[in-house]
Amino acid sequence: MKINAPCYAIIPVRYASSRFPGKPLALIQGKPMFWHVYSRAAGNPALTRTWLATDDDRIFQSALDLEVPVLMTGSHHQSGTDRVFEAAESLRLEPEAVVLNIQGDEPLLAPAMIDQLLAPFAGEEVRVSTLARRLTPLEAESPDLVKVVTDREGRAMYFSRSRIPCYRDPEQSPVYWGHVGLYGYRFQVLKYFHSLVPGVLEQAESLEQLRLLESGVPIQVAPTEHRSYGVDRPEDLAEVENMLEMEQSQ
Repeated sequence: MKINAPCYAIIPVRYASSRFPGKPLALIQGKPMFWHVYSRAAGNPALTRTWLATDDDRIFQSALDLEVPVLMTGSHHQSGTDRVFEAAESLRLEPEAVVLNIQGDEPLLAPAMIDQLLAPFAGEEVRVSTLARRLTPLEAESPDLVKVVTDREGRAMYFSRSRIPCYRDPEQSPVYWGHVGLYGYRFQVLKYFHSLVPGVLEQAESLEQLRLLESGVPIQVAPTEHRSYGVDRPEDLAEVENMLEMEQSQ
């Protein structure tokens, strides 16, 4: 994999959360969750630099205490992608740079997922990338797991909370792909995304990536075998701790 552009990662984190206020500061093995995400991302040699981006003084100070590079951003952003853009713009990244949006609640992020996210940018025509993994038919029933369908070249055709595609023939063996919410953008496309207003499909599904598809921007979907283990509620922390211990014991 050879990418003719500098590659950076920005991890957007905020304190406010309806289900789990202060989530980025939740301790996992004695360190805040954001530290685990940063450590896994920053350890990938394909990335030139990795930063945290937040709107909260408590997170900002904690990051400084742990020597995690951090940027203070506005509190008005409607999405993590908008926060990533503000951070990227304030850093004055190169126009040709590839910027990764790494979710701040993924303390079990597999470093290999960063390589998979970056790989499509070896093709200079690729402007946006994301990941998807195979789902079981039972998993595909859940509206919390976003599904994606692609064309023959791996470009996203649609993302939905509904089960897609719909198999009319019961004799068919269904294949479903679940979206993994990590993104890579050419900086200029990230800037373009920020200039767009939410589209009809985005508002219907509550999925911001549809804003790009509605505007004609292709999204390259790379397959991954790795699962996403986001922390949504306080009770998820115990499971993450257990999985982290299992990983470390191997």
